[in-house]
Amino acid sequence: MDNLKEWKKQQRQQLIAARESVAEDLHRQWSGAISAFLKQGLAQPQHMTIGIYWPFRGEYDPRPLAAHFLQRGAALALPEVAEKNKPLCFREWLPDMPMKAGAYGIPVPDSSPIVRLDAVIIPMVGFDPQGYRLGYGSGYYDRTLATYEHQPLTIGVAFELQRLPDIHPQAHDISMNFVITEAGIFQTREHHLFPALTLQNSRSDSQRQ
Repeated sequence: MDNLKEWKKQQRQQLIAARESVAEDLHRQWSGAISAFLKQGLAQPQHMTIGIYWPFRGEYDPRPLAAHFLQRGAALALPEVAEKNKPLCFREWLPDMPMKAGAYGIPVPDSSPIVRLDAVIIPMVGFDPQGYRLGYGSGYYDRTLATYEHQPLTIGVAFELQRLPDIHPQAHDISMNFVITEAGIFQTREHHLFPALTLQNSRSDSQRQ
């Protein structure tokens, strides 16, 4: 595609605007469905460290799931941009711990331990039928995942209105193991998204993709 960078910039603007314009009750309904699928998919999170995120510009909010996962023996972590154009640091997070303002004004844990992830829930600006993610363009998640010898389970979350026919992935792009929208759980297999019931039983299969 000619001028892919400009095309992606336009797609980001349109998709973020569409997401931010979703009516509050509809956003709540879709978010509730995604939360239910995350609970279903990660039904046995014991001893897992799960990366989540602080929502930004109309994104699905994973924070209400914190108590659910913590009560079931998981640890949670939030990303921090420690240095521009470097991998993210994921710091352990509990809902009542002290926070500070991080990059883009997004709150991050204040001096909690840096942890390695078993699974990471990743916000998507857009996604395609191959399981590739359109992000904000800074590449932080790609750089972070590249630091892992054994990849964490990657779970992209978005609303169906953010689905694109093709994001034209480049060599450095990493497809999600799973995508969750208000319509269900989808697993990436052979460069296509297929409906799935769980995130964990198929974990080893997804990590071979």
